[in-house]
Amino acid sequence: MITKYLADMMTKSGQSPVFETPEQYDLNYKDVTFQTEDGVTLSGWLIEGASDKVIIQSHFGVQCSRSGFTPEGKGLVKLYKKNISFLRQAKHLVNQGYSVLMYDLRNHGNSAQGTNPYIAWGCEEAKDVVAAVDFISTHPQYKDSQIGLLSICMGTSSTAFAYGLENGLQNYPNIKALVSVQPLRYVDYMSAMGVPNFLTNRVNRYNIKRGGADLSSSFFDYVSNIKVPTLVIQNKNDPWTKLEKVDEYYRLLGGKKELLMLDLDKNRAAVYDWLGQSPEQLSAFFDKYM
Repeated sequence: MITKYLADMMTKSGQSPVFETPEQYDLNYKDVTFQTEDGVTLSGWLIEGASDKVIIQSHFGVQCSRSGFTPEGKGLVKLYKKNISFLRQAKHLVNQGYSVLMYDLRNHGNSAQGTNPYIAWGCEEAKDVVAAVDFISTHPQYKDSQIGLLSICMGTSSTAFAYGLENGLQNYPNIKALVSVQPLRYVDYMSAMGVPNFLTNRVNRYNIKRGGADLSSSFFDYVSNIKVPTLVIQNKNDPWTKLEKVDEYYRLLGGKKELLMLDLDKNRAAVYDWLGQSPEQLSAFFDKYM
């Protein structure tokens, strides 16, 4: 059934192993766990650099974990042909004087199942971002640190939703900057894939009926709440998005902002690989505000 296939492709968990560790990159780290406000236990790494500046990285959804993406076990049609290691940018950031918290969102990697077993494209995962920020903000070693957010795709939507929560990110003045990588709404992704609106709506109704989230809710409603300096990074050749919607996200941001439009391969994951290839552009932005 096409409806179930599309719903599973968009929301089914269990496709995101943690395939590397910081030890393989000669990084000092601790395995950590922390809980969200709704009781979900999240698993992560706290990679030790400076104690006064921490980058919190939130990964993209479904096929990703804190360690990044691996094509292994993904079937014949793969998002990318090789591993994408997020520990590459983590190592660079540590070398530049930052500590880094990398964690698995609920229903991903080694984190626990959420209050429902389906990936929610940010509206539920927003609680995970808040929990990660709170973990650092109350940590004995890092509680006085400045925080930068590196939020990738669903990490970006989760971050925006987190700015819409009553106890959300707007309550943490220690957040000083955000790097937002390829913001994407469910409806825009489906449209870019050529899925007609009636089928997009049918998939969403099916997902809700089986206990998943309403995927039509838009994190764009909360983007204006983001007042911290923000760098938006987008591959202009990304075949799975609509650039006018990225422009809309950018216009809605409520503070200082920069847009970095990259000319990469025609593949959505190309920019995720680029993050590890050109991490100096990340640290250069964080250095301005932290």
